[in-house]
Amino acid sequence: MYSGLKKGLKFLIVVIIIGYLIPNNISSPILQNNISKIDPESFWCYPWGESGVHKGIDIFSEKGTAVLSPVSGFVVKKGYGTIAGNYVYMIGPKWRTYYFAHLDTLFVKEYKYVNRGDTIGKVGDTGNAAGKPPHLHYAIETLLPYFWLYDKQAFEGWKKIFYLNPVKYLNFHENN
Repeated sequence: MYSGLKKGLKFLIVVIIIGYLIPNNISSPILQNNISKIDPESFWCYPWGESGVHKGIDIFSEKGTAVLSPVSGFVVKKGYGTIAGNYVYMIGPKWRTYYFAHLDTLFVKEYKYVNRGDTIGKVGDTGNAAGKPPHLHYAIETLLPYFWLYDKQAFEGWKKIFYLNPVKYLNFHENN
């Protein structure tokens, strides 16, 4: 009975370790010369409309600007939500998920692999961004908590152990 449990646990640990060993070459989801404004203060801003806390950043650009995959990974989900508008959720190295919202157009399929730099959609103003300047809502989440990010001062600060500030990861693609 415990033999199967031990094997399963060992397998899970190996899978988690392999996920952390995959290099995480991360880039900005929008080429630098196409960005009109980045709102770095929007990360963990409260109050933020229906969302409560804004768990990502807003990158402003012209409507229709290409949104590029910042990492190689798998598209886990895409769709439309009343707040997010058109969105894409993908998983990449280090067990991190990448969330892109308010997209005008989507170019990816669920459960398909995308390479870093592939166009996944276009900047838009869908969902609760309707009538506002076009922008990309960009969030990075870790599936395994980073306990050192706990913030007892912030509203819902315990959730920060799962969210990474995307501003720190805006390494721009080489062709800028």
